[in-house]
Amino acid sequence: PRVGEKSRGGIVLRLLPCSWSHFPALSRKTRRQLFVALQRLSAQVCGGHRTMGLPSPLPGFGLLTCALLLMSPLLGSSLPAQLTTQTKTEFLDRLDRFGLGFNWRNLTCPLCKAFFTIVDIALLSDTNEERVARAVGEACIRLHLADEQVCRNITELFRDDFIRALQESLLWPSEACALLVGPSCGKFDIYAPWNITLPKDPKPPVRPPSPPKPGSPQSRVLFLTDIHWDKEYEVGSAADCKEPLCCRKDSSSSSWRKRVAGYWGTYSKCDLPLHTVENLLENAARAGPWDWVYWTGDIPAHNVWSQTRSQQLSELTVISRLIHKHLGPNVTVYPAVGNHESTPVNSFPPPFVHGNRSVAWLYDTMAEEWAPWLPEQALKTLRYGGFYTLEIQPGLRVVSLNMNFCARENFWLMVNSTDPANQLQWLVGVLQASENRGEKVHIIGHIPPGVCLGSWSWNYYHIVNRYESTITGQFFGHTHWDEFQMFYDEQTMSRPLGVAFIAPSVTTYINLNPGYRVYIVDGNYQGSSRLVLDHETYILNLTEANGSPSSPSSPEQDPKWTLLYRATEAYGLSSLFPSDFDGLLRIFNSNDSVFQKFWYLRHKGHVSESCTETCKTTVLCFLRSGRYDELELCDHLNGFEGSLARAARKSLC
Repeated sequence: PRVGEKSRGGIVLRLLPCSWSHFPALSRKTRRQLFVALQRLSAQVCGGHRTMGLPSPLPGFGLLTCALLLMSPLLGSSLPAQLTTQTKTEFLDRLDRFGLGFNWRNLTCPLCKAFFTIVDIALLSDTNEERVARAVGEACIRLHLADEQVCRNITELFRDDFIRALQESLLWPSEACALLVGPSCGKFDIYAPWNITLPKDPKPPVRPPSPPKPGSPQSRVLFLTDIHWDKEYEVGSAADCKEPLCCRKDSSSSSWRKRVAGYWGTYSKCDLPLHTVENLLENAARAGPWDWVYWTGDIPAHNVWSQTRSQQLSELTVISRLIHKHLGPNVTVYPAVGNHESTPVNSFPPPFVHGNRSVAWLYDTMAEEWAPWLPEQALKTLRYGGFYTLEIQPGLRVVSLNMNFCARENFWLMVNSTDPANQLQWLVGVLQASENRGEKVHIIGHIPPGVCLGSWSWNYYHIVNRYESTITGQFFGHTHWDEFQMFYDEQTMSRPLGVAFIAPSVTTYINLNPGYRVYIVDGNYQGSSRLVLDHETYILNLTEANGSPSSPSSPEQDPKWTLLYRATEAYGLSSLFPSDFDGLLRIFNSNDSVFQKFWYLRHKGHVSESCTETCKTTVLCFLRSGRYDELELCDHLNGFEGSLARAARKSLC
């Protein structure tokens, strides 16, 4: 209707039948034209404003609320969504795990859709970017989504990259709100299904693995992940604070607890001081020799709202050089890119993004720092997309994947999520060449594939099925816990064919002992399977290392990193082949005492309560599901309608 044709109520009623579902393929230009009348309507009904109902600098919500109400008919139902744990998505659960303190329950479905509609239209003009950023910051504060300073800092940090990704994406308000509020608020299908292409070469016959002959050579592999060094860690500072990360110089004391940061680390939402990282490396060097080292990223602390590129690069340089210094020039380290290396966190633009918004600033520095370990061809693909491959020994190859190209939190994938950087198709080529040469392959990465975007996870699972005789090890981190995820044959989903090992973190975040992993791998000899035969987890017991909680200034001077457990001994296994882990899952299900031992070891020997009923079912679903849709299927088969899958993914950091 024409503006002024009817009363205000009449106009709203005439608009009610209209929703975005009527316009599935509108261009951005057409969408702008569609809103011209609504823009005028906002000016007349809401008192008039040049910025489409986006007051600057947003002194109050009166005008904005009026505009939201007027636009709500275009957004579908105006009935509030029922926000329960069943409608909360895994994306929000992961943000909760960051400790950012967002309270998304304050965001209702109509308000979310209206907000994103205004942002969408406002961003048709580059001149509105500053207004949109201010409005988002103010909305974050007024809706109590986070602490005021965190809101302002994180809005400023994410502003340029997120707005550019949103402008270039085809994301509609209903899809954005399905992601934020839950499936009851819309359908999030921007990550459309896609498939990689496998060669026509037939799959070789599968031969079940067998243990090596007694006395066969073995390789000892040191595995480091999730160091999370906090430059602002301060001994004696508040360990319980209102900020997302504590034990820092500016941490404010809480009113409910008065714990303070220990010298070597703290059981709280704290990361590590540099002297603890150095102590780990000194102890690891003495525990050698190592045949090689896998290091799967996440160097900086969890202060994701206040990081800069220069800080990220400085921390990358410091830790890389410390590892080289303490482990020595004769030990080769094979790194992988973590999700915390970039800033904003999780922001990894695919290679088609150029200029200052690209991530070349990070990859180029990685190539410089890691040049002592990697050959030029590996550095070339590292600079291109953060992944590489090389031969470790004759007959064994490593592939380091950039798992940020599978992460839902990487908002650049809103632009195009189809095999970013062509990484999986490249992986197929590497694996086929290795199969032709008779090589075995280890895959390393940061984020476990079972919690990746659906299509990426499905394709990766498909690749592992095709090349099960070539891929003999998968090694990941990210969750900070000691876990694994299973891979089964796609035909029956019953024959175990692979295990993704998920190693515990170096950092204490949250409420953990510092730790590291050692893998015992079938060694360097003709016919070696290159499979993992056993693994060990070492920890620094903070209760002992820090001394008396009331005297943080009197810690042990040279604390010992001790063996927490050896997998075969702890679980009574003869080997760690896929069939062994499949059998272990069955034991977990039937023997609760064995499962509770796993639960204790999963937390690196520091756990406050047991895991039963729903908690146990959640964990078992996670362990069995090396593929995203299998995690959801396991969830639904147990009658929890998606809530367990979200709870399992809540662990992610």
